[in-house]
Amino acid sequence: MEVYVSCSLTGGRQDQPLVAALVAHLEARGHRVLTAHLAHPEAMAQDAGLSPVAVFERDTEWLRACEAVVAEVSTPSHGVGFEVAYALERGKPVLCCHQAEVRVSRMLTGNPSPLATLAAYRDAADLLPQVDAFLSAR
Repeated sequence: MEVYVSCSLTGGRQDQPLVAALVAHLEARGHRVLTAHLAHPEAMAQDAGLSPVAVFERDTEWLRACEAVVAEVSTPSHGVGFEVAYALERGKPVLCCHQAEVRVSRMLTGNPSPLATLAAYRDAADLLPQVDAFLSAR
């Protein structure tokens, strides 16, 4: 399955180790992660040479091509919110994952769409089975 992993970049990279574990887990199970570069600590530097238009075009192309989105939403991010809404508007299932102790926007927690799923987790070992269940239901 082609999966788009979404996470904060400019809003903070504190979730990068979890994103790295998530991407490695998905790839080990045979999924193609279109945004695998986000797992690397230097992801922002890798995109530094791209214009904002190029990033928008690349990422929206990937969102249209993916079969599902897994979004880490613990760190507030305009980009992640945009990606979630963009995917949902195009009929893509979206799993919004967040650390159990973090308060998440009510725009996400109150979304009645059957395509939107919310998952709280304590650590990667808690999250990864939830991601597997979400993707296997697709």
